[in-house]
Amino acid sequence: MASSATKELDDLMASLSEFKLKDTTQIEGEPACAKTQKPPKQPSTPAPGLNNQLDSMLGTLQCDMNKQGVNTTAKGHCTACNKPIVGQVVTALGRTWHPEHFTCKHCNEELGTKNFFERDGDPYCETDYHNIFSPRCAYCNGPILDKCVMALDKTWHPEHFFCTQCGQQFDEEGFHERDGKPYCQEDYFELFAPKCGGCNRPITENYISALNNQWHPGCFVCWDCRQPFNGGSFYDHEGQPYCEIHYHAKRGSLCAGCHKPISGRCITAMYRKFHPEHFVCSFCLKQLSKGTFKEQNDKPYCHGCFEKLYG
Repeated sequence: MASSATKELDDLMASLSEFKLKDTTQIEGEPACAKTQKPPKQPSTPAPGLNNQLDSMLGTLQCDMNKQGVNTTAKGHCTACNKPIVGQVVTALGRTWHPEHFTCKHCNEELGTKNFFERDGDPYCETDYHNIFSPRCAYCNGPILDKCVMALDKTWHPEHFFCTQCGQQFDEEGFHERDGKPYCQEDYFELFAPKCGGCNRPITENYISALNNQWHPGCFVCWDCRQPFNGGSFYDHEGQPYCEIHYHAKRGSLCAGCHKPISGRCITAMYRKFHPEHFVCSFCLKQLSKGTFKEQNDKPYCHGCFEKLYG
């Protein structure tokens, strides 16, 4: 009842204020027209009577409101409608408002006793303020209302800043960036680090560059015997590193007699290669210098020894 009467009083006072303004304009304006159209007219005509009637009505309403314990003294003008405020008043942002006029700048819903936020002197409800002005999460695009992670020139909810590959949040090792996306160290190296030519695992520290590839220092060894290279020198066979012995073994250029590499002249016999001085009779061990021999059980013999043994 009291609130309804208060609103009625607010409306009446606003109407009265407008009426008095119009009435005063008419009274003050009439003499200027009367100079050419009709004799001057005294301003003490029906207007005072009408004003008295309105004042009486207003006084009666104020008296009734006072009896109900409602203060009818104007409390300023509403920021939204610029009309006097007699009843309930909202004081916010250094200004006064009718309660129904204190609304969100964006959705126009009454703010009442709700939390509100200020932007450029205007009030906003909590939902609209965050949707319009709060930073957005780079992952979910939702507004960030509390803690915020700033990385890669973007903002993120803390729970949404994780490895692009495995989805795990980052530990004290931090993260690595690739094409604007964050990765944990393990996935970053697995996806983008060069791979070792020996074990095919990511290379993250020191490496050896050879044979158009990168190698962990411990993986750059002979492809057959797995021994490191003395002095760093190695032989290339089909893109893989070999020590001298196994390189010649792969190429078939080891002497069948001494099992050492042949770098100069050689003799080819029995599908094998020999240093000339190592191609000897298997019995008397004399050099088969002329290249003529007899073969028995995959061994070479001079003619004399072959006749003695197998003749």
